[in-house]
Amino acid sequence: MMIKSTTRVARAVLCHMGPRYFSTTALHGCVASDVQAIRGVFGGTTTFFHGNLAQSSEKVLVGCMRLLAVGGARKASTLALGDKQQEEEKKVQGGETGGAAAAGGGNNNKGIVSYWGVEPAKITKEDGSEWRWNCFKPWETYKADLSIDLKKHHAPVTFLDKVAYWTVKSLRFPTDIFFQRRYGCRAMMLETVAAVPGMVGGMLLHCKSLRQFEHSGGWIKALLEEAENERMHLMTFMEVSQPRWYERALVFTVQGVFFNAYFLTYLASPKLAHRIVGYLEEEAIHSYTEFLKELDKGTIENVPAPAIAIDYWRMPPNSTLRDVVTVVRADEAHHCDVNHFASDIHYQGHELKEAPAPIGYH
Repeated sequence: MMIKSTTRVARAVLCHMGPRYFSTTALHGCVASDVQAIRGVFGGTTTFFHGNLAQSSEKVLVGCMRLLAVGGARKASTLALGDKQQEEEKKVQGGETGGAAAAGGGNNNKGIVSYWGVEPAKITKEDGSEWRWNCFKPWETYKADLSIDLKKHHAPVTFLDKVAYWTVKSLRFPTDIFFQRRYGCRAMMLETVAAVPGMVGGMLLHCKSLRQFEHSGGWIKALLEEAENERMHLMTFMEVSQPRWYERALVFTVQGVFFNAYFLTYLASPKLAHRIVGYLEEEAIHSYTEFLKELDKGTIENVPAPAIAIDYWRMPPNSTLRDVVTVVRADEAHHCDVNHFASDIHYQGHELKEAPAPIGYH
């Protein structure tokens, strides 16, 4: 009799636990049926288990089965979390829950789910088509002012002006030797440096504003705007020319040296720092003018303009690389004016906050 009872108990346990440990499906409602089977077993063995001992053993066994059932369902079953939660997981894996991930400058359709509820806004162009860039928005785009005077030059008069002027001239010599007439690669590499001064100047003015509990006159935003504009130049030329491995290594070296050198220069003399950038922008105008000459000669192929450039500068769809270089040169001319203007403010004994910042000056 005892052997038969033991066999029935083992069979009930295996029936209940087997699917959870050896199958990918959970059998709902199995606990109740197994409890009835166990009760039948213990009901037939009262001659062996006397009094409350049978009831206590039944309760202990049922409790153990329920505990193991919960643990087994969590460890071995993919359906034990419930139909609703499983459906949500499938939606997440299938990308049905919304959200967009940024790859490079554009969007892809990978779903991103966040506990914080930060959902990307759906942005469209004026024609109703989807906006494809995450690195800038439609309200940050503009049409370049091509009417700016490209021949303006600040003649170095003071000692610091001459230091700034000849510093920039000395930097151009090794640049010409290294890049020669590869203007596409030259433009891409120089933009990695050109985007540094605005960021450094804006950062230092930001910290100064915090220390002295005062406004900056908008110059923080103006300088960071310049840095972002220069970075967009780089993103554009990346679509035209890809750097070689040694050119990438050069960027690490030059950017590290230039960042720290400009940081210390700006701390020591902001008027010298802005004058240096003004002269650097004058050299950039010259370099892009030579770039245009090579495009007109046919030495460099006048390929279609990258899509990012068309959207950023609101250019016609049939624009070419020459059109891109033209608007970039105009941007550099505006940066030249801003930095020479900032240096003049310091030379006249004033601080930048005393003059309205040229925000949006393109």
